[in-house]
Amino acid sequence: MDREALRMLCSPQFWRMAVLWALSLLHSYLLVFHCGRADAPRRRRPRPAEGRCPICVVTGATSGLGRAAAAALAREGYHVVLAGRSTQLLYETVQEIQRQQPDAHLKEFQVDLASFKSIKKFGSSLKQWVHEKNVEPSIQLLVNNAGILAKSHRITEDGLDEMIQTNYIGPFMLTNILLPLLKNSSVPSRVVNLTSFTHRCVSGLDVCEDALRGMKFGRCSIGESYPLASTYEYTKLCMLMFSYELHRQLHMSSGVSVIAADPGVVETKIMRELPECLSWFAFLALRSLKLLQEPDTGVGAVLDAALALPEESGKYFFGGKGRTIRSSRLSYDAEVAKKLWAESSAVFKELQLRGGDFGDS
Repeated sequence: MDREALRMLCSPQFWRMAVLWALSLLHSYLLVFHCGRADAPRRRRPRPAEGRCPICVVTGATSGLGRAAAAALAREGYHVVLAGRSTQLLYETVQEIQRQQPDAHLKEFQVDLASFKSIKKFGSSLKQWVHEKNVEPSIQLLVNNAGILAKSHRITEDGLDEMIQTNYIGPFMLTNILLPLLKNSSVPSRVVNLTSFTHRCVSGLDVCEDALRGMKFGRCSIGESYPLASTYEYTKLCMLMFSYELHRQLHMSSGVSVIAADPGVVETKIMRELPECLSWFAFLALRSLKLLQEPDTGVGAVLDAALALPEESGKYFFGGKGRTIRSSRLSYDAEVAKKLWAESSAVFKELQLRGGDFGDS
């Protein structure tokens, strides 16, 4: 075992992941057994909009769950827009899916959720492509899947913590930029936000601007390491509360439904920054307990959320097979969710003013 792995093994954050995350996962499965809905998934077939394939956008589409979701949604009849940071990986992913599904309708766009400039450019490019392609300028599904588990505090060009911006602030901005296209759909549209059982580890949510920017998480005392586990949990709770608040704002006043999806534990590259021996051991332990899923299996929760009936808006889908459970008590605090929305909007507006408004969207 190398020095970096030993340092991680001795850190409180490692044991937070090893103990609290495991307990949160087991708690979620206990909810499934005791009060989760376990009947067959009630799924709708994607409805054509103006006589053409419905369009869905999947972020983080070049690996893991994102790639599996893009392939699965293409099989369901969507024209899938794959969004990711690497143009080369996007090209390779599109080629791989088309080899398996020659009739798949796919389009790729580069976007980095840790950059407002990149998100803004993606929004403009997508809007132009949709206008050129269709009579009805709309999209029918947005899957906010992209996420990272960073081992260090890194500041983005926008002045935010990279993990918080990639996992929450970026998807918040992207969703708001694409909302006009979702609302413009002649058939019911949807936002699916990927969250995690790790949100249950958060006992209190600080929604001040410093917390959203990641400044509090980056202020480590001498000898302390970046609180990667706490920061990740924070972003997943923010994503969940954003889902519930967006549902409250949209579902009764528009045709846009909002659903949170938690696949459980899936063997992806999310732990790529951690020492390889530790991530290998973690996956081995989870696999032996029958708790680790391959992406093609774990994507079930994403498909459940994407294809659920409109009245399922505001639900929390966990682990596939159409199962819904309750999230943590804190996640349902509407007042905190409103404050989170207000502070997130303030950060978004500041970046818009700094980088130019998005225009008439």
